[in-house]
Amino acid sequence: MTFSINLLVLAAAGATLALSPVTIHDPIHADELVVLLALIMALALLSFVLIRRALEPLRRLTGVITEIDPIVPGRRAAGFDGAAAEVFLLADAFNRMLDRLETERRESAGRALDAQEAERLRVARELHDEVGQTLTAVALRAEAAASDNGHHQDAALREIGEAVQGSLDDLRRIANRLRPEALDDLGLVNALIALCNRVSRQGDIAIRRNLAGDLPSLTPETELVVYRVAQEALTNVLRHSSATRATVSLTAPDGHVTLAVSDNGRGLQDGVQQRTGVAGMRERALLVGGDFAIGPARDGGVEVCLRLP
Repeated sequence: MTFSINLLVLAAAGATLALSPVTIHDPIHADELVVLLALIMALALLSFVLIRRALEPLRRLTGVITEIDPIVPGRRAAGFDGAAAEVFLLADAFNRMLDRLETERRESAGRALDAQEAERLRVARELHDEVGQTLTAVALRAEAAASDNGHHQDAALREIGEAVQGSLDDLRRIANRLRPEALDDLGLVNALIALCNRVSRQGDIAIRRNLAGDLPSLTPETELVVYRVAQEALTNVLRHSSATRATVSLTAPDGHVTLAVSDNGRGLQDGVQQRTGVAGMRERALLVGGDFAIGPARDGGVEVCLRLP
């Protein structure tokens, strides 16, 4: 577009010089200098008008881009079919980008809602199946103990106390899965140690820890992201890898905190990149500006890596 305009202006300048009766002497005369300056100004004005007119669709497109609100979907850059090819391609690319962003936002919102509802369902089931049934049994045992004035009352009260203590332990466990207490009370490294120990007991898997103690200071939100990514990665190891060993590493060799979770399992399977857990880890990494990657590990299993800025 700009090349065509410059070519047109140069052609106009050449035609003017060729057809004009004006001659230029050496040294140049004053009246000749005035005519030459007037010609240059006229050509500059012509170039300005043509370029401004040619770039008017681009200015309109910039205005549309500025006014579009990402929260309100559906609006697109329209009315550029008759514009220059460059402007039309730019508007089309911008509309395609909006399509991708809106699709990703819908999918992310859907995954977040699904995860939220799944977590609520899990908590509801655990409260009903474990805590609810235990408390019901406690209530029935308490009624029986209240009507028994004999020597069995002391034993019944002890049973009730043990049952209530068990329910409290269940509540602590459920609350810990919602928000790990160790992360707030003991810090990220100790919380990861507790996580590794718990997963190792649950899955009968040897977990090697490489947790540096001199990490840079992290915000609470970033620490929670690191913990949740490690938790989800270890959960995937238990569910899908058939591994016997795993390694959890948290280091900062170059000032960038890096979490790596690897195993010696059966490696990447078809569709692993589309699993909800993997998508959730990637979205958590984006929330804190980190880089997330998943690939084959040295032992033939899978390695999940989170690198923080």
